[in-house]
Amino acid sequence: MPQRSHMADRDSCPLLPTADVVIRPCDISDVKKRGGPNAYLAALTCAQSLWLQALPAQALLQLNHAMSHDFGEKHLPWPMPYQALVWIMTHRHEEGFLGNPVRHFQHLASRMSGHNKNLRIARAWVCFHLAERVLPSEEFPRDQRQIEKEELKIPDTATLFQELMNIISADEIKLIKQLIGEIH
Repeated sequence: MPQRSHMADRDSCPLLPTADVVIRPCDISDVKKRGGPNAYLAALTCAQSLWLQALPAQALLQLNHAMSHDFGEKHLPWPMPYQALVWIMTHRHEEGFLGNPVRHFQHLASRMSGHNKNLRIARAWVCFHLAERVLPSEEFPRDQRQIEKEELKIPDTATLFQELMNIISADEIKLIKQLIGEIH
């Protein structure tokens, strides 16, 4: 059973469901295996708990899991967590390991395979562009070695929106465009 201990004294992310207890990724593994809206909500709640435990990199990984689902036009209990992702990156603290989200999303987008591959690639590139806009490039650079070695072409946002129009809802595209416009 999750415990109330080990929660950091920090503000919760207002863009994620509340988490009053410690939730670890292993605590939600059965729900994630079943998929669907419950898995989506569990990943978002786990991300909040991990954020409160001063584990922002792990929180971002749970947001990745949440964004791997394709719900089509179905109404979700929480919007796709792009805004939460930005919030976590902009509210990072020195005591929590964030890693390099720019590099993480670059690797995620360029090495994706499996279920919902094209959707997950497009969302990872969106997250890459969001991370580049909110994080200082000198601290959070792209992986230039991968770009050169693999001749990786990173899609610009215009190209990305063209790809997204065929695979996600108009509401999600509107949310992404609004968010990128706000932080550009």
